[in-house]
Amino acid sequence: MADNMITVVGNVTRDPELRFMTSGQAMAKFGIAVNRRWQNRQSQEWEEQTSFFDVVVWQQMAENVAESVTKGSRVVVTGRLDQRSYETQSGEKRTAVEIVADEVAPSLKYATAAITKTERRGGFESGGSRPAPASQPTSYDDNQTSNFDEEPF
Repeated sequence: MADNMITVVGNVTRDPELRFMTSGQAMAKFGIAVNRRWQNRQSQEWEEQTSFFDVVVWQQMAENVAESVTKGSRVVVTGRLDQRSYETQSGEKRTAVEIVADEVAPSLKYATAAITKTERRGGFESGGSRPAPASQPTSYDDNQTSNFDEEPF
């Protein structure tokens, strides 16, 4: 379990983009806007702030998210914060902080959802034991061979 767990509830800002690494592993990326609203005690005025996050999802969940989540959907995302550095095409060094999701679920506060279970890939090994979990790459490059050159917003 990660030491820097985060849970956010917000609206999806762009449809998930599903990509496959050269290893065949699925990865989806989407944006989420998290709104915070409070009343200023001095002025009694309502104030609002919006935070934007990129969310990265791996493996079967990435495919499920790409099929299930659309721009405008209200979702609950639980995961860990991950910081990565990259260089733009013009040579500028940048840093991005993203949420690497452990779970993505629809928010049922203002909507309903129908759950459809997907078939597990790889299945269970003989003897009823679960397959060993696949490790997640530490970067999107998948050993520097991916063409994932999108800059975070």
